[in-house]
Amino acid sequence: MNEIISEIMNYLYENNHTLTIIFSIGWLIITILVVTLINRLLFRYIDDISRYHALRKRVYYAFSIVYLIILWVLWARNTAYIATYIGLLSAGIAIALKDLFANIAAWFFIMIRKPFEIGQRILINDSRGDVIDIRLFQFSLMEVTDVQVGEQSTGRIVDIPNHFVFTYPTVNYTKGFMYIWNEIKVLITFESDWQLAKQKLTEIVNHHALHFTEEAAEQIKSTARKYMILYNNLTPIVYTDVKESGIELTLRYLCLPKQRRDTNNNIWEDVLKLVSDTPQIELAYPTRRHII
Repeated sequence: MNEIISEIMNYLYENNHTLTIIFSIGWLIITILVVTLINRLLFRYIDDISRYHALRKRVYYAFSIVYLIILWVLWARNTAYIATYIGLLSAGIAIALKDLFANIAAWFFIMIRKPFEIGQRILINDSRGDVIDIRLFQFSLMEVTDVQVGEQSTGRIVDIPNHFVFTYPTVNYTKGFMYIWNEIKVLITFESDWQLAKQKLTEIVNHHALHFTEEAAEQIKSTARKYMILYNNLTPIVYTDVKESGIELTLRYLCLPKQRRDTNNNIWEDVLKLVSDTPQIELAYPTRRHII
C-alpha cells in the first residue's frame, strides 16, 4: 500500500500540471459548495425576493472572481505548458465554442450598456416576457402572451442565449420611459350621436389614465438628457375615423406595461355601461342591408 502511495506521489511530483488540474477542480467544487450554502442562508433569512436575488448575484460574481484569482495563482508556474496548449488548440476552440465566447462578450455588453435589467419587460426574437435572471451565458424571461391576448404571464420560463442581443432587435418596454401607449377601438353605428359618444369616451379615458400624464412628463424631462424623446401631447385623446360598418372612436392613453390588460378591462366595462345607459349610442358590427 505504501508503495502505491509512493508511486502516486512521485507521479504527481514529476507531473506538476496534473496536480494543478486536481487542485483546480478541487477549488471549483469548494467554491460551488460555499456559494450554494450562502445562497441557502440568504433565502432563509431574507424575505424580500428582489433583495435576495440582488445579493445572490453579488455572491456569485464575488466568488467567481476569487476562483479566477486562485486559478491564476495555481497556473502561474505552468505558463509554458498553458501557452503550448493554447497555441495548438486556439483555432479549434475558437470555431467550436464561438457561441460560448459570443455569450460571454454579450454578457459584458449587457452589464455595461444595460439594454435591459432584471424586472423589465422586453421582446427579443419573438420571445416576450419579464427579465428574471441574467447569467454569464444566458438570461431568463418569465414569458407573457402577445398583445392580442393581453400580455398575461404564461407561467413558463424562457432561457435565451446572451448573444441574441447582437443578432436580434431588443424591444424594451420601460427603458428610459416606463409608460407605453395603448389604444382601444370602439365602433358605433352611423345613426349614433358620435359627438356625444366622443365626449363621454374622453371622460372615461381621462378618469382612468389622466393621472399618468404628469408622471410621464417628469420622466421625459429626466430621460431627455440621454435619449431624444419628444412628445407634444401626453394626455389621453379620442380619435375619430369612419369604417365600413360605422364610426370608429379610438381611445389612446398612457399606461404601465404590466397594467395594460387591467386598464383595458376597466375602460371597456365603463364603455359598456355607457352604451347600456345611453340610447343615442349603439355599438356597431358588420351588417348587410337589403333594399327592396
